[in-house]
Amino acid sequence: MCGIVGCILKEKKDVAPILFECIKNLEYRGYDSIGLATYDNAIHVKKGKGDIRKVDREQNFSNMKGFYGIAHTRWASTGKPTHENAHPHLDDSNTVAVVHNGTLENYLEIREDLIEEGHEFISTTDTEVIPHLIKKFMDEGLDLEGAVRKCTKKLEGSYAIVAMSKDEPNKLVATRKDSPLIIAFGKDGYFVASDTPAVLDYAREVIRPKEGEIAILTKDGIEIHDKNGKKVRKTPQHIDWSPEMAKKEGFDHFMIKEITEQSLAVKHTLGQKANIERIIKEIGDVKRICFVACGTSYHASITGKYLIESLAGIACDVVIASESKYTARTWDEDTLVIFISQSGETFDSLMALKEANKTSNTLAIVNVAGSAMTEEAKYFIQTQAGPEIGVAATKTYIAQLTAIYLFAGLMAGNDKIIEELSRVPKYIDEVMKEKDKIKEISKRYDFAENAFYLGRGFSYPIALEGALKLKEITYIHAEGYAAGELKHGPLALIDEKVPVIVIIPPGDDYKKTMVNLEEVKARGAIILTVCAKGDKKAADNSIDVIEINSEVTDIIAPLVYAVPLQLISYYVTCDKGYDPDKPRNLAKVITV
Repeated sequence: MCGIVGCILKEKKDVAPILFECIKNLEYRGYDSIGLATYDNAIHVKKGKGDIRKVDREQNFSNMKGFYGIAHTRWASTGKPTHENAHPHLDDSNTVAVVHNGTLENYLEIREDLIEEGHEFISTTDTEVIPHLIKKFMDEGLDLEGAVRKCTKKLEGSYAIVAMSKDEPNKLVATRKDSPLIIAFGKDGYFVASDTPAVLDYAREVIRPKEGEIAILTKDGIEIHDKNGKKVRKTPQHIDWSPEMAKKEGFDHFMIKEITEQSLAVKHTLGQKANIERIIKEIGDVKRICFVACGTSYHASITGKYLIESLAGIACDVVIASESKYTARTWDEDTLVIFISQSGETFDSLMALKEANKTSNTLAIVNVAGSAMTEEAKYFIQTQAGPEIGVAATKTYIAQLTAIYLFAGLMAGNDKIIEELSRVPKYIDEVMKEKDKIKEISKRYDFAENAFYLGRGFSYPIALEGALKLKEITYIHAEGYAAGELKHGPLALIDEKVPVIVIIPPGDDYKKTMVNLEEVKARGAIILTVCAKGDKKAADNSIDVIEINSEVTDIIAPLVYAVPLQLISYYVTCDKGYDPDKPRNLAKVITV
């Protein structure tokens, strides 16, 4: 997982400070090293392992000369995090520089062939073969665009590539396959990046090249060429996210800022009602639905399954994207396959989407307009969460759920659910007013080494998501369980050292969940219950209680009860001295 930026300015002034500011805006994607390359009569490269600011102090990126260049933050996939493996990478004559996001499956074979031809390598990355191939093809007489095009024909796997060559100065060439890439038009220059927040300070008009298309950036403008080299006309999309939307705005971390923005995310996503009604009408009769997703989006999908089966009576499956090949053979013309992804670029989901398109209607629910999945899916719903910078999904999860509830309610013709959705922002704001109390409660749980989250019915996916948030950012081992599964193994692990978080809204499953609560209490567990306001029975059987408006039914609970669990994880993380925005070993968009 990597961050990519390229920029060529209209006027000849140094680009390095702009590249550095842009690449800093992609820190949220996760990284272990950073590097820049600029051109001024020669290609200049500075790079290093570690924190962006630390490497900058060592390398002094702002002193680099040249009015165009490329920048990169790397999250190691092939090759360890080292100085040598940091991008940009050069060929052995320092003629071509490249940054790359993705994973090449056949790089070892290419590398061996190039070594036999006399090429020398200094890194253990897959990326380094790219500048060598480009230089080889330019030596055969191709220009930079032609060499990049021929190079990609040799590559197997995923890539977003930006290249520059001293043999063809004043030009950047970029292309993509199964990895995100945007091209942006700014007042002072032209940009290429792996994600929109990188360039929001400098450019707001964006196009997203399709797979195999090549973008050529010069100081005079941008051209997009198709796989045959023919010029393609594209209309830029205006991004109405302000640069401030991608910054902390006085909050300690992006995560708490984004948790606070969740009521707005619901309000804005409810505005998709007319679009969803149109999609449902066009899709027509559906005999089966299959959700495909990863991580947090997978938990949103489980809620979707429960909603659609209980409200619309349509058989529904939920499949982890990386495991979908075992289900894909059952997809047919009567199946609607729904893909859920925050970025719209999640690699496993994108591959499954391409497979589903061969047999079925497909619908993508994503937060980024123009992302790969919106291009591939036959229909798409864009959630309205705005940019999410924190690695742990919060507001995009709630926005995904909102879109799913709208879809299920409209498909079932259930006006009651649609009416209840309109009150969700108020319920979330009520939870946020209790954040100081939740912060105090969290201080009593930072000791834990293990934790269990329990819920039944619609509360089961809340338990899964609550446990995921805790393990993602606090590094406490946590598991979410359907409460009825306690006696099938987990109960053996419950003792007086284990916190158990019980999600128990009012509804059909309340009594059975209360029995499970009493079971863990009998084993001495430390119980934190999230329940309806005034639930004396739950309070009497718990150490701590977080109360939710009693109007929130069990069906609508996932949209509201998840919020205090996010806050608990956030505050425990802060108490432990970790950065909730940058959990170790994780990145925002998984494209490999």
